[in-house]
Amino acid sequence: MAIFALGINHKTAPVALREQLAFAPEQIAEALLDLTAKTAVTDAVIVSTCNRTELYFSGSSEQSKQVIAWLTQFHQLNRSDVEPHLYLHCDDAASTHLMRVACGLDSLVLGEPQILGQVKQAYSQSRQLGTIQPVFERLFQKTFAVAKQVRTDTEIGASAVSVAFAAVTLARQIFGKLNDVKVLLIGAGETIELVAKHLLEQGAAHLTVANRSYDRAAALAGQFNGQVVTLSQVPQALVDADVVISSTASTLPIVGKGMVEQALKKRRHKPMFLVDLAVPRDIEAQVAELEDAYLYTVDDLQNIVAQNIQSRQHAAEQAEQMIADGVADFSQWLSLQGNIDWVRDYRERCEAVKQELLQRALNQLASGQSADKVMTELATKLSNRLMHAPTRTIRQLLQDDTTQPQTLINTLLDV
Repeated sequence: MAIFALGINHKTAPVALREQLAFAPEQIAEALLDLTAKTAVTDAVIVSTCNRTELYFSGSSEQSKQVIAWLTQFHQLNRSDVEPHLYLHCDDAASTHLMRVACGLDSLVLGEPQILGQVKQAYSQSRQLGTIQPVFERLFQKTFAVAKQVRTDTEIGASAVSVAFAAVTLARQIFGKLNDVKVLLIGAGETIELVAKHLLEQGAAHLTVANRSYDRAAALAGQFNGQVVTLSQVPQALVDADVVISSTASTLPIVGKGMVEQALKKRRHKPMFLVDLAVPRDIEAQVAELEDAYLYTVDDLQNIVAQNIQSRQHAAEQAEQMIADGVADFSQWLSLQGNIDWVRDYRERCEAVKQELLQRALNQLASGQSADKVMTELATKLSNRLMHAPTRTIRQLLQDDTTQPQTLINTLLDV
């Protein structure tokens, strides 16, 4: 039985196809049971996110073809439309892929941490449904151990690699804790929403959203119990703002030098940190001339992001070696499992020899033969029968010049 990883991701398929092949959370239990029933694979785990849908399973090559057919049928898609975008990894390549995914090395954003939680959730659900056997149990536990090592021993997740996260990281570096910092967000699009998410993760609790559409601003502010103001109220809102982050589609600046200058006077020149993520600019460049205003543009942040990406790529190289070691360790364990049947068979044969000779000895004792003679014969025959095959193996191994006789004998005797 081989281990397979089958799927599509952001590198192999357009978003439209990824959407069609995605499993909704409420579908996964049904899908796992249906997959194992119709293909008879012995293990099954489904990882489904916005950027990937992957099936991990164990079975034969013929069963891997059945899984591909099952995947397209489950989503009511034509196999010919899906198959060109699929990848299928087997054994060590499948284990390597799983570990790279869990470590964030195969993500759209290198080193992003969310995927590990998603893999853990997928494993947990499969475990609850009984679609994980001992081999996959070992594989996923090894994967989680490697991912923890990568997070702990490398800088894979230490640096911001998006301008939204970089903006929040800079704010945290300047103010330390963000719990008491007052933040004004100008705009209500995807970028500002992402900024708000990162701010909440860093403990920010005082957020105000300003937007041309009041309803859109209210919808965003409602997600984190924030305040709402209109664009015309921005001058007043600036007075209370320690951090200002702006990203709108406006063709003209929304925040001017004079507006910030007036706000700083009312703040008694308490410093203000401003980040302009918009193109064209939302904040006039001249604001940077003010003594207590610290303005960063999207270009400033892009430079920071570029440096951080380079740092993560170096960490990724370290992570790849850790993954290779993890795969080698799992592969060695797996190969040993294949020998368990041979070991069991050998022990059963030894037990049969023991029972045969023991019964003969008991019969001899029952017939009145001398106990000393019977015990001596039993010990001699048992030793000879049990030592014959190992002795022959030792002779063969000693023909190899690299084998150390004493080490070999100690190992066999468990000395």
